[in-house]
Amino acid sequence: MSTLPDIDPLLTRHQAAAYINSTYSTLASWDCRKSYNLRPIKISRGMVRYRKSHLDAFLKSKEFNAE
Repeated sequence: MSTLPDIDPLLTRHQAAAYINSTYSTLASWDCRKSYNLRPIKISRGMVRYRKSHLDAFLKSKEFNAE
């Protein structure tokens, strides 16, 4: 029996904004200005999705070690 590969979930803009503790409009603005390289997937007019792994990488890049 073969196993299915791990699937990287796609999140809507509302879900992605909630996941990174931001707002829908901020995420839309970042996409328009191509800020932060979140690499949205444009499925159709007005339909955008984000890979969870890209959001995780974004959050990781914003971490800092306070020593």
